[in-house]
Amino acid sequence: MRDRSDARAAFAKVPEVTLLFWVMKILATTLGETGGDSVTMSMNLGYVTGSAIFAGLFVAVIAAQIHARKFHPALFWAVIVATTTLGTTVADFLDRSLGIGYTGGASILLLLLIATLVFWHLALGSVAINDIHSRKAEIFYWVTILFSQTLGTALGDWMADTSGLGYLGAAAVFGAALVIVALAWFYTRISHALLFWAAFVLTRPLGATLGDFLDKPHSHGGMALSRYAASAVIAAVLVACVFVFPQRPERLRQPA
Repeated sequence: MRDRSDARAAFAKVPEVTLLFWVMKILATTLGETGGDSVTMSMNLGYVTGSAIFAGLFVAVIAAQIHARKFHPALFWAVIVATTTLGTTVADFLDRSLGIGYTGGASILLLLLIATLVFWHLALGSVAINDIHSRKAEIFYWVTILFSQTLGTALGDWMADTSGLGYLGAAAVFGAALVIVALAWFYTRISHALLFWAAFVLTRPLGATLGDFLDKPHSHGGMALSRYAASAVIAAVLVACVFVFPQRPERLRQPA
């Protein structure tokens, strides 16, 4: 009886993947970039202090999310925002403060993400979001999300800066990649679990490059908007989506 109750709770905490989900994900990742930069750059607190602040926020909201007994949209998206702001500052710390560089940082984070997905699959037999039947699966889910958010920041910086495409050019590349993933979802037999995580990773650098385009100076190809103002507007739109548009939990696949 306890296992069935836990399964229902896990099911109720995973949102249904719809177009609204992806729109909100891009908003959250863009907010993570502008919000993270607001703390580390505009406030001049640096990447270590910024990472410590956002790590504390992440621990608080993830603890509430894991112990919740049903899906709370506001709480779920608070965790997503916490992972994307923490991912921004951690990736920047690895790439810039430690001198690993965008290529090195992205490579390390990609290996960590792949390792998490492999261990998750070996431990539970599936990495699909409609197979989150236990707290262990939920923890794997959030660790995967945290690594994907951090990787996405490094990928966005690498594509925009190292490749020389600039912020809008990089955003166009990631947007095109997302279109390809969407077409593969509807018209191929490629694993939907694999395609979901590919899309989840790609939305992060898309949001990161859009965020950088908004707040970076003109000399770097940005619009030089206030990071505080940009973050406030994006946060307001995201909050409106949470409370105006209804979200349902993802349908849980029953174990065989």
